[in-house]
Amino acid sequence: MQQTKTIGASTFALKSKAYFDLLKFRLSAFVALSGMFGFSLAVSRIDWLKLGVLFLASLAMTGAANIINQIIEKEYDKLMKRTAGRPLPTGRLSVQEAAIFAFVLFIIACYLFIVFFNLRACALSVLSLLLYGFVYTPLKRVGPIAVFVGALPGAFPPMIGWVAATNHYGLEPGILFAIQFFWQFPHFWAIAWVADNDYTKAGFKLLPSTGGKDDKTALQIMIYTLFLLPVGWLPYELGMTGINSAIVAMVCGILFLTQTFYLMRKRTDKAALQIMFGSFLYLPIVQIAFLLDKL
Repeated sequence: MQQTKTIGASTFALKSKAYFDLLKFRLSAFVALSGMFGFSLAVSRIDWLKLGVLFLASLAMTGAANIINQIIEKEYDKLMKRTAGRPLPTGRLSVQEAAIFAFVLFIIACYLFIVFFNLRACALSVLSLLLYGFVYTPLKRVGPIAVFVGALPGAFPPMIGWVAATNHYGLEPGILFAIQFFWQFPHFWAIAWVADNDYTKAGFKLLPSTGGKDDKTALQIMIYTLFLLPVGWLPYELGMTGINSAIVAMVCGILFLTQTFYLMRKRTDKAALQIMFGSFLYLPIVQIAFLLDKL
């Protein structure tokens, strides 16, 4: 009896770990935090309960989108070293189990958005899931257009947070969308540069240049990073934040841009890795600066 209980507990722990891995928690949490940023920037006084609910709703919807992506790419994930250990390629979870989990997360997210916030925020969140799961994912094997399509749902989170707080669209959430939209190109292309050999095994065509890791790709990464300099000033120009955060955004943008010059000169994986890590620093630093400047 004791042995049976031990085996049952072990099986439950393994299944739980598999479901957690399927959620891609770190990525989903990063997206949810970006939504919390948009919400916090939109309100005069933060409702911490609603902020926590927004995190859970965003986490659930993003997790559902990630699971759809993994279901569609199950066979391709087997071909890549970075994804071969995921729950579906390894058989730790079945496609049916993953689909049910995604559906449950989707329903929970929609319920939280509608009950605690508004239909507009829910609609944007659902649109994000549809674009990521059913448009961006299959386009990854078509060509670089996938990155442009994927940048749309990737830029929605701060806009969703703003709309969740205000129940209206406008220029302000559009600016937050623009900052995250342009940020994604150097961020994702740097990842695609480093993982290009792996992506090629699965037939993914994500770098902007047909030559792959060449000077044309490096140039496009630089150009899209350059866009961050003017859009980083727009929250100040619209009165959303103060001058201090605009300066922080400018300095961070310049530092980010210098990394792209290094990639243009060296065209190495090490240079692309620096851009990738730089992108992970740029966005939270700028968003925190915006919030602090609003206080």
